[in-house]
Amino acid sequence: MHDKLQRLLGKTELSVTPEQTDKLLALVALLDKWNKAFNLTSVRDPEAMLGRHIVDSLVVSPYLQGRRFIDVGTGPGLPGLPLAIINPDKQFVLLDSLGKRIRFIRMVVHQLGLTNVEAVQSRVEAFQPEQKFDGVLSRAFASLDDMVSWCAHLPAPEGRFLALKGQYPEQELQSLPAHLALDRVYPLTVPEQEGDRHLVVIKLASQ
Repeated sequence: MHDKLQRLLGKTELSVTPEQTDKLLALVALLDKWNKAFNLTSVRDPEAMLGRHIVDSLVVSPYLQGRRFIDVGTGPGLPGLPLAIINPDKQFVLLDSLGKRIRFIRMVVHQLGLTNVEAVQSRVEAFQPEQKFDGVLSRAFASLDDMVSWCAHLPAPEGRFLALKGQYPEQELQSLPAHLALDRVYPLTVPEQEGDRHLVVIKLASQ
């Protein structure tokens, strides 16, 4: 497992320390251990999790601008937990409405000693943070439209929506509300994974 993760990371431009690598592997081990009880992911093979969950989450890291991020609909903590592990200087709120997922994330945070993660059980539209976010992340939202509508209250004035998508979402971008604008779309390369991946960055049109 260690060698495979090192090989995958070696095909990216990410800088990951040995201690961070160990924590990423520990996260996969916990995902695998608790998956049967909590049904956290449809990916059952731990080796497959390395590419499809861990590295797929990490390739977003170079595009994180700011210090405070929220991962909405985080599921078992993706992409939030891998990103928090390799970005100890940034703060992450991981939000999900399902208690079993939040319980799993809190256990991971405790076992791995992560001090920059807060797990919150809430529907996104009901969550009212004391402080807004530099980036609103999502890996699993159905559409950009839903994401920017349900999460409209979360970004700071200069904040961004960061949506992880498969294919370039041409039609979804055409229906963005007028107060929002496309900032950038970054093609993402996930080693040894098939299919397109894109990071769509959306900002307030007034920025």
